[in-house]
Amino acid sequence: MHSPTTQSPGIQVADAARALAALGLVDAFGHVSARDADHMVITPADDLATVTASDCLRVPLTATALPSRCPAEAWAHLALYQRYPATGAIARAQPAASLAVGMRTDRVAPTHGQACWLGDSIPVYPSALLVREADRGRGLAEAMGSSDAMILRGNGAIAMGSDPATAVATMSVLAATCTVWLQMGGEPVAPLSAAEIRSWQAVKPELLPRLGAHLLRKAAGGPAR
Repeated sequence: MHSPTTQSPGIQVADAARALAALGLVDAFGHVSARDADHMVITPADDLATVTASDCLRVPLTATALPSRCPAEAWAHLALYQRYPATGAIARAQPAASLAVGMRTDRVAPTHGQACWLGDSIPVYPSALLVREADRGRGLAEAMGSSDAMILRGNGAIAMGSDPATAVATMSVLAATCTVWLQMGGEPVAPLSAAEIRSWQAVKPELLPRLGAHLLRKAAGGPAR
């Protein structure tokens, strides 16, 4: 893994892609992107475990067509960047627990402290249709609301972050949230209070990047700190 201070967007995206694969959060169909001025840098439609920086594609945020080898669901990335200017990176993955949760509910309340970093609640995108057109990408972005992650009915999840490492961390937290939700058998009897949620959200800028760095080190086989 490269030093965060020296990473180009392509290196950051490739490192995050391989981390998603190593952590078991994607199968053959995930993708990662990062905002780079008026473009995004995105992984190709390849196995994320094998992606390098030179493989990544550069796509204008205002693109009306996708380049060769670009994931067809890149429309969702473009729509999210256009709708959420503060978003710096996006991860698309298939945590196993999210598939079950997406078929059982339309929204998930925070199940534990870190889950509060995803938003006051996590929406479930109501359609299992693949997001392979610009209009569907815009619909997905609108459905995200004020959350940083969303479960896609029958199709995994999508997560946003300030950079690729925090997008991986957001996806990891979402996967854990779905697992905990299923273990509880659904919504908690005593949900976290608004004050508890706000207290966890207040430390997100400090702790989420730390989690992202930990996950990338773990995925790369380095020591966890």
